[in-house]
Amino acid sequence: MPSHQGGCLCGGIRYETLAEPSRVTVCHCRFCQKATGSAYMVEPIFEADNLVLLSGLPKVYKQVSAGSGKVVHIHFCPDCGTKLWLSFERFPDAVGVYAGTFDDPCWFPIDPATAKHIFLGAARADTIVPGGLPTFVEHAMTNEGTPQEASVFDTFHQIGGR
Repeated sequence: MPSHQGGCLCGGIRYETLAEPSRVTVCHCRFCQKATGSAYMVEPIFEADNLVLLSGLPKVYKQVSAGSGKVVHIHFCPDCGTKLWLSFERFPDAVGVYAGTFDDPCWFPIDPATAKHIFLGAARADTIVPGGLPTFVEHAMTNEGTPQEASVFDTFHQIGGR
């Protein structure tokens, strides 16, 4: 069973994942842009039981999703402010880890079988998306759970101007 550890900037909170991620979401929505302070969030998704808190106690900020109207719980270090993972009212059995908080943030693959880019409609105009990955202008599913149709670019694709 693969395990990978991570934690916050100050070291006060440590966690471990006990499995491979079920999928990896690269999200370009405004929430993820603001939450990361970057252009997008790389978010490996795990079953909630496969995330174990090793030390420290995160605080939780609750944000209502503008898209679904459901609460997103942001777990973060109360001392240094590092955001560590998300849990979801909409997906109660899943957690999404802020990939940059892993000790090795590149340990999991981002490949077409398990990864996707979502909310490209909000992406920076200079964003480059690798070829072969499913992409979505908004979320990959409707609020009712119906899958949206993906677009897949053959080669690297720049989102372009708006």
